[in-house]
Amino acid sequence: MAGLLSLHCVASLKKSGSLIHFRSAALGVHMRHYSSKKAPSSSSSEYLHQSVVPSMHYQKSLPRLPIPKLEDTIRRYLAAQKPLLDDEQFRTTEKLAQDFQNGAGKQLNEELVAQDKNNKHTSYISAPWFDMYLSARDSVVLNFNPFMSFNPDPKTEYNDQLLRATNMVCSAVRFMKTLRAGLLEPEVFHLNPVKSDTDSFKNFIRWVPSSLSWYGAYMVNAYPLDMSQYFRLFNSTRIPKHGRDELFTDEKGRHLLVMRKGNMYVFDIIDRDGNLVKPAEIQSHLKYILSDSTPAPAFPLSVLTSENRDVWAGLRDKLIGAGNAEDLRVVDSALFCLCLDDESMRDHIHISHNMLHGNGCNRWYDKSFSLIVTKDGQAAINFEHSWGDGVAVLRFQNEVFKDTTEKPLVHPGSAAAAVDSASAVRRLQFKLNKELENGIQKAKENIDSAVSKLTIDAMEFKRGGKEQLKKNRLSPDAIAQLAFQMGFLRQYGQTVATYESCSTAAFKHGRTETIRPATVQTKKCSHAFVQQPGKHSVAELQAMLDECSKYHGQLTKEAAMGQGFDRHLFAMRYLAASKGQALPSLYTDPAYAAINHNILSTSTLTSPAVSLGGFAPVVPDGFGVGYGVHDNWIGCNVSSYPARNVHEFLQCVHKSLEDIFTVLDGKPLS
Repeated sequence: MAGLLSLHCVASLKKSGSLIHFRSAALGVHMRHYSSKKAPSSSSSEYLHQSVVPSMHYQKSLPRLPIPKLEDTIRRYLAAQKPLLDDEQFRTTEKLAQDFQNGAGKQLNEELVAQDKNNKHTSYISAPWFDMYLSARDSVVLNFNPFMSFNPDPKTEYNDQLLRATNMVCSAVRFMKTLRAGLLEPEVFHLNPVKSDTDSFKNFIRWVPSSLSWYGAYMVNAYPLDMSQYFRLFNSTRIPKHGRDELFTDEKGRHLLVMRKGNMYVFDIIDRDGNLVKPAEIQSHLKYILSDSTPAPAFPLSVLTSENRDVWAGLRDKLIGAGNAEDLRVVDSALFCLCLDDESMRDHIHISHNMLHGNGCNRWYDKSFSLIVTKDGQAAINFEHSWGDGVAVLRFQNEVFKDTTEKPLVHPGSAAAAVDSASAVRRLQFKLNKELENGIQKAKENIDSAVSKLTIDAMEFKRGGKEQLKKNRLSPDAIAQLAFQMGFLRQYGQTVATYESCSTAAFKHGRTETIRPATVQTKKCSHAFVQQPGKHSVAELQAMLDECSKYHGQLTKEAAMGQGFDRHLFAMRYLAASKGQALPSLYTDPAYAAINHNILSTSTLTSPAVSLGGFAPVVPDGFGVGYGVHDNWIGCNVSSYPARNVHEFLQCVHKSLEDIFTVLDGKPLS
């Protein structure tokens, strides 16, 4: 299962202008700006914007996620296995795959297709995928929750902790209100924005019935994306239960959960009429919390959210038994969690550790997302992964960054309101018995031990990026992935299972599909660059780069269109298991386990709002590779456990990029 749990991050997303779009190299040709009517002045503090097209206008008519043909899935699976196996192993796997295609797989696929026909309101992957996440018993910390950090506000005086936290909370509420009012611009991927991202098109499409609206967008080469996950952004929490957790949402909650020094506070940020509480009052309440002299609790309850899920479920039952049900409900129904950290950040590595895991005491990891703001105003989002794949989180992050930097509601020198924060803010006080105190202590020891094993390192390659690669007609993502293959080969002398996630949000209830970047082409090219640099001419090496790029582009396009093999095989395996059948031998083949033991788990992200993103490896002997290919540079933020040397890996990746750019400059490798 471990390999299938590597939906860590938002690898499926790329940015152009200010839009998230599903990652397809073949489709990366648009600029998108959110154009919508500005909110009228009377409600300007209530909404981010007022979209002409209702937020969920396209949802009804989104196309359904296709189930690939079984023969295509088997062909793609074998192509992905080829670079990972020797000839004899491959022959065995090929035979098992062909037997599956003609036997047990044929039967399972027919059942899957029939089941899908009876569930037209959703996708074939949606229920199994939720189930996979919610049934996983490992801690959500390191194993699932990723982080994305905000760029600093360009106006440095706005990076003060209190100011930034206040402005971000206000913008978050404005986002929530805009979304719930149906006024948030729908998420659309524009291939030809000159035609589709225009007021005239929007004024036309708004009158097309929802059941047909997708086709109207499709006619002008625009692809609306699934927004079914968005409602879980707010008032939502993952609740630990024995065997399988539950997702809880209570949209009636009007309060914010704030954490500082392990203490938990709540106060309302929406009034009884559903309006944003005055920004100056929110500022006053946060200022009160920041100056509260209550010491850190000896037994910080929140560390329990970092525990094994069954252990946490048992302790949560005991918490309720000890009389804490009401306060737990308050935590679960809060709009979101704001973590105010008393520490200043030394550098990017410190930011990564703090935002990915921290020390466990000042986070409620089960909230759909937590907004973390440090003493020096660094900000990030850490999010729980079962409810969604980062599409909604990244849109939220982009909108909050844009709103706080362009239209902040509090300013340096703005006075906090003269209100009685002491009565408006409530510090939650939980009743703990000896057993709960022991549970908290054990959880603290466990998280300390887990995070002490994690190393994070970063690299910036400054010699070139997207611009130069595109001039050479190469896919920037393909070259970054090739550099990881070359780097790993240089360091460890082998080609291993590699995972890159691609969003299938172009389909109703789409989640993700896997791109498999380790290919026969990348293996051949890596061997040429790393092990035989003098043997090939510059022209031959350039041709190999071109071949890798084309094939990666094809894999990416297939994945974005729901034509990978991973989700299809996963769904059939899930179906067999749910019926209590013995698993077909394809699934018990060591090669199947190996390709799902993703040693290189990779995820890409570039956005005007995001400084860096990161996640832990998905296997003990793996790397967690967050990366971004920018116009003129390439950045990587990589994590590992003691089984791997992350510093050396990044040196090898850097050397690989140097070699690739040398060849692109027409020079031979020395």
